[in-house]
Amino acid sequence: MLSRWMSGSSRNLDREYNCTVRLLDDSEYTCTIQRDAKGQYLFDLLCHHLNLLEKDYFGIRFVDPDKQRHWLEFTKSVVKQMRAQPPFTMCFRVKFYPTDPAALKEEITRYLVFLQIKRDLYHGRLLCKTSDAALLAAYILQAEIGDYDPGKHPEGYSSKFQFFPKHSEKLERKIAEIHKLELSGQTPATSELNFLRKAQTLETYGVDPHPCKDVSGNAAFLAFTPFGFVVLQGNKRVHFIKWNEVTKMKFEGKTFYLYVSQKEEKKIVLTYFAPTPEACKHLWKCGIENQAFYKLEKSSQVRTVSSSNLFFKGSRFRYSGRVAKEVMESSAKIKREPPEIHRAGLVPSRSCPSITHGPRLSSVPRTRRRAVHISIMEGLESLRDSAHSTPVRSASHGDAFAAPGRSSRAESSERVAVIADENYSPADSVLPTPVAEHSLELMLLSRQANGAPCSIEEEKESEAGTPAAAEEAGGELRALCPGTGSLGEAQAEQVNKFVLSVLRLLLVTFGLLFVLLLLLIILTESDLDTAFFRDIRQTPEFEQFHYQYFCPLRRWFACKVRAVVSLLIDT
Repeated sequence: MLSRWMSGSSRNLDREYNCTVRLLDDSEYTCTIQRDAKGQYLFDLLCHHLNLLEKDYFGIRFVDPDKQRHWLEFTKSVVKQMRAQPPFTMCFRVKFYPTDPAALKEEITRYLVFLQIKRDLYHGRLLCKTSDAALLAAYILQAEIGDYDPGKHPEGYSSKFQFFPKHSEKLERKIAEIHKLELSGQTPATSELNFLRKAQTLETYGVDPHPCKDVSGNAAFLAFTPFGFVVLQGNKRVHFIKWNEVTKMKFEGKTFYLYVSQKEEKKIVLTYFAPTPEACKHLWKCGIENQAFYKLEKSSQVRTVSSSNLFFKGSRFRYSGRVAKEVMESSAKIKREPPEIHRAGLVPSRSCPSITHGPRLSSVPRTRRRAVHISIMEGLESLRDSAHSTPVRSASHGDAFAAPGRSSRAESSERVAVIADENYSPADSVLPTPVAEHSLELMLLSRQANGAPCSIEEEKESEAGTPAAAEEAGGELRALCPGTGSLGEAQAEQVNKFVLSVLRLLLVTFGLLFVLLLLLIILTESDLDTAFFRDIRQTPEFEQFHYQYFCPLRRWFACKVRAVVSLLIDT
């Protein structure tokens, strides 16, 4: 029986699991891993496949069955982190955006970052004004199709490409004009480099939005960038806090706290509410990792962080990689022949298509499309027009907080950084990549309402062929329409959390007292004669306690018990 159990255990340890990792160009890398394989092993396999040395900027992302995104932790087993059943599906993504992407040592690294930012642009995470959007799209055109050729590129050729969540004819004409007149002669590498230089100047560069609500119940997106912590509402950036001003981050349940200390010794605590406790924990872990990567001078300064001040409560987490300064120093030492780059070209992407084909159809009646469009736009208007009850920052990274409550709403709205205009708003950034039938239909309706071409056949192919597409969603649809009574719910939730904390403290206190009482009874009443108990019993302090306090207390307690028993017998 023992041999059978041992053989079964060895088979479990030797079991292999299939992993599929979707890369930034939408190609797929498939491999098998052992049960005890760490995340670092899988990541090293990917980097070897990509011939990538500057790998600290990247990570592997996966989505659990509850549609919550996670970054794969390299120090833990892959199988233990995956809650889904094998085969496992993950995505290779940029985790830490370079502070200056144009300064990356190798072209292969710049190309991968270019693909990530191109994806951010398409999914509405990189927001910008129309003029900037046209230039970025023109750089993509030049990198993928080369110089303008009248014989190959007829009138309106830029309209066949899908760069943004929504398009307009004016924007398409501007893209084609820049491509024709300004970018001729640029190689793909040069166009990608110029694209990175322009994207790095935008307010939402490096933003991976986490949908939340503020204390007033207004929908917002929290994000961590190479420069600090940002809060986005609608098409505006209402907060920017540098990393050296962030003193602490913690979470309790669905509540996320950010502690800020400024130069004038002004301390601020920003409070936001995530959709679920799991989403809040993911937000907290992303903040801890980003602050460590961008703020610290060396990885030896990394410390384990707890989400609570009490030792028996909360989560503990430690960033395990190198910091940005160490990565740059290591990159400067790279000396090898530049690896060959296989660019995707015009191959259509399933989640971020470069070019679309076929007629544009709709399977939903016009009246139903209009009803859904109205409901979506109402939610967006409430998101854009929401009042800001907390201090806001201006567009500059170095500006201080503007004092709240001293001016009208019109004046306060002028202080926020407008990151997109009416022709390019973040409307589609709050809609998820389809993961189910109803999500697919909603994405189609929104794209058509905003004027963006979208093929039903393409979207269904994306849903059926790419289970990893769910990682682009992030649960952002829940932030469309903020619910009523959020402030009262938040207060009730805070009271409940306080009561639970007090009860937990009392429970732990009584547990410790019970353990101490049990140990005392064993020392005084039991016949155990181990060396540990014998040493304690022979101490003068214990003998004094035993004869002066414990024995009288035992006699008094026994007397009371006998009196109660005799009273019960008499009655």
